[in-house]
Amino acid sequence: MMAIQRISIQEFIKLGEQFPILDVRSPGEFLHAHIPGAHSLPLFTDEERKVVGTAYQQQSKQVAVKIGLKYFGVKMVEIIEQVEKLIKELRPKTKNSALNSSAFESSTILVHCWRGGMRSAGVAWLLDLYGFKVYTLSGGYKGYRNWVLEQFEKEYPIHILGGYTGSGKTEVLKALQKRGYSVIDLEGIAHHKGSAFGAMGLPPQPSQEHFENILAGNLFRCLSKSISEESLDFQKTIWLEDESQRIGTVNIPSVLFQQMRKKKVYFLEIPFESRLDYINLHYGKFEKSELVNAVIRIKKRLGGLETKNAMNFLLEDNTKEAFRVLLQYYDKLYGKNLENNRENIDQTVTKLVCEEVNDLANAKKIVSCL
Repeated sequence: MMAIQRISIQEFIKLGEQFPILDVRSPGEFLHAHIPGAHSLPLFTDEERKVVGTAYQQQSKQVAVKIGLKYFGVKMVEIIEQVEKLIKELRPKTKNSALNSSAFESSTILVHCWRGGMRSAGVAWLLDLYGFKVYTLSGGYKGYRNWVLEQFEKEYPIHILGGYTGSGKTEVLKALQKRGYSVIDLEGIAHHKGSAFGAMGLPPQPSQEHFENILAGNLFRCLSKSISEESLDFQKTIWLEDESQRIGTVNIPSVLFQQMRKKKVYFLEIPFESRLDYINLHYGKFEKSELVNAVIRIKKRLGGLETKNAMNFLLEDNTKEAFRVLLQYYDKLYGKNLENNRENIDQTVTKLVCEEVNDLANAKKIVSCL
């Protein structure tokens, strides 16, 4: 047997870039939110966890442990086999990544539960007994969540990419990323484009907690890169898209959002017709019923006449003219939000006149004015 090591969240995150993280909380806890990249290896089912927890609160720790051991005992072999299968599945995928095959030859495993208590201790003991090198997280997932919230309190070298709806901002960010800039795609993390049509064609949105987990990890990696001595000056900036605080059903943490409001905005001034063509190309392909439902969701803000016009165009299969109505509404809304969300708009917003929606050309224009 090797010695099980209990490590800090900072060490855990660093090792998690090389070795598998096993989350032994219940399936429901994992589904709600987890450390990005972690693998679910539940010690108890949701119902079993409830039974053990009730016994702990209403009877005693000893009674709860005995009940837990009954559940645990029959799963020991299965747990070991699940870990072996996971390592075997991961090994072929790691030839060209940080998780190289030699890392798995050492059979190193990271384990955590909710508080770093009995569940992770039990699974760690079993895997250690079998021959794995095991690290457990001090404070468990609860400690990790404290770390997540701390990331939003830090100051970041942020630049904001702005532009009216249909400017292709996400594609411009990707083009900047290919040039070596640090980029965080807030809409990609949220699985939502931010408008009434924003969820179309995307997976279900994460919980608020999981959105924060992913965002914190991205911020941590970008900041680590920005302060690296090997980083070039242009790599030290972190690019984010100009967003409302709410993206679909999730919110950018308030402390970070307030920081974003004070950062410099590079605003893409793109002709209306080019943006309209872009919107029609990307959203006109969706089912008519989905488009109609999206219009209904904003009818109070859109107004009776404009709602009627947009709906009539959709019913006539004239999506371009329907989107013309909607784009005019979103332009007014974005302009108002840009002004409201900026303390010194004249000093913080740099407008870049662009000929059309073109990710490569517009990314080049941004780079040329930095």
